Amino acid sequence: MSSIAVRVGLGASLLLALGATGQSAAQVGTAAAPQAQAGAQASQARNPQEVFAEGEAALRSGDLAGAERAFRQALAGDPKMAGAYANLGVIYMRRKQWNAALEMLQKAGRLAPGVPGIRLNIGLVYFRQNDFAKAIAPFESVVRDQPDSLQARHLLGLCYFFTDRFGDAVEALEPLWAQESNQLNYLYVLGIAAGNAGRSEIEERALGQLVKVGENSPEFHLFMGKSHLNRGEYDKAITELEAAEEGNPKLPFVHFNLGVVYVRKQDYERAKAEFLKDIAIEPDVAYDYDALGSVYVMLQQNKAAETNFRRALRLDRHLLSSRIGLAKIYQQEGRYAEALAELDAAKKLDDKSNNVHYLRGQVLLRLGRRKEGQAELATATELLNASRAKRQKELELVPNPELTREPQ
Repeated sequence: MSSIAVRVGLGASLLLALGATGQSAAQVGTAAAPQAQAGAQASQARNPQEVFAEGEAALRSGDLAGAERAFRQALAGDPKMAGAYANLGVIYMRRKQWNAALEMLQKAGRLAPGVPGIRLNIGLVYFRQNDFAKAIAPFESVVRDQPDSLQARHLLGLCYFFTDRFGDAVEALEPLWAQESNQLNYLYVLGIAAGNAGRSEIEERALGQLVKVGENSPEFHLFMGKSHLNRGEYDKAITELEAAEEGNPKLPFVHFNLGVVYVRKQDYERAKAEFLKDIAIEPDVAYDYDALGSVYVMLQQNKAAETNFRRALRLDRHLLSSRIGLAKIYQQEGRYAEALAELDAAKKLDDKSNNVHYLRGQVLLRLGRRKEGQAELATATELLNASRAKRQKELELVPNPELTREPQ
């Protein structure tokens, strides 16, 4: 994803820079105690503001370990220094240590509730994990304080779009027309949201501008292919996506969407080849591994499927389909305790999924927990009868990894 730097006024300039990866969460956890002790000793002789400034300099230069030490030392001398907590949050964001980042940013937010940049980064922590529903509230608060913030408004519009709040997505995104109407991602999302919200005038304007700006570019063919895919027009989707590939063989997500087309056409070998091509171009997209896992299941290669579902969950722990995929493999192989563990995790992600309740009921019966199993099966039947239309929509859903790139 792109790097984003935001400055906010909090005493000394507070740098919130996002992007790179670093140590694991386990490494940070084991290092925190001695760093804090060293910080306490150092801070007795030094001004916390001076140490904080050194941390900022280290962060700007990309020295995450040095920056972390300095900010922890500054906090040992001044435990209420919001900027140090905020920048520790940024460090953990760079390392993709999302829980640690959220903890630090929330501490910063409690100490400095009037700083929009902190709330923006809290929203980004959720957004980077594809937890779009939780990202909405912090982005909304930034937009209330800074209605002209392009970044916050665009991200908020995307979160509304990904949670099917299409009318709200239009309201959030349409005011950005003057700045964003030359961006294909923006025009595509606005046009689709407007169409789903019944805002035909905005839909026609956005999609017309999409054609004008696209000018036969590979990116334009990618979005046209995605549009045909969403409508079930698979041959037209292939034509457009292959045109995108011809124009730019390294364009991310072209092969992902081709893979989805071939899955829909039940050509699993070609689908596998396309997902592997996309992984070669963009190796950190969870949806590729999730889709590849499903293909391996269809090809009756459970070990490879399990490996790819695990890879997907390492990148995005909110992927319900990977949890269900693993549970089905373990159920098929008689590994019922492992299947139940995956279904328990899946239930936390979506307690209204009839599929999760049905599978959980089956596994509980196999484990001899008859009463619980029957209750789960009854819940699954109740949910299925109440949401057939929603279930059909879920079966037809196409992921949108190409749309989650943050605005510049």
